[in-house]
Amino acid sequence: METFAITSTARSYPKLPYEAIKNDILGKKYDLSLAFIGGIRAQKLNEEHRGKIYTPNVLSFPLDDAIGEIFITPTVAKKEAHKFNLSHKGYIGFLFIHGCLHLKGLPHGDKMDKLEQKYVMKYKLR
Repeated sequence: METFAITSTARSYPKLPYEAIKNDILGKKYDLSLAFIGGIRAQKLNEEHRGKIYTPNVLSFPLDDAIGEIFITPTVAKKEAHKFNLSHKGYIGFLFIHGCLHLKGLPHGDKMDKLEQKYVMKYKLR
């Protein structure tokens, strides 16, 4: 059984060690789907599932304790990367880490911030 899959309807996305990051944060047995999507689809998902009308940079949805989905919007990430002093590629990696930590059950806050920085440094996402 495959525990990690990437799909994309976006024009492109950076090649990063997504599976290694996923295994590090969620474990090898966690079944994760990562999708790179366009802004229109991201906004629809955000509105349908969260009642928010803006286009998000990342969405994560736990389907059960060991299965989840992450959606990243590369066009939004490209516009936001400079705010975090990261390259576009580095910021996509950061968003993936952020989504994985949410799937692990972490809320926004100091603990999440520290873990994000730990993984950004470990995987050299600058």
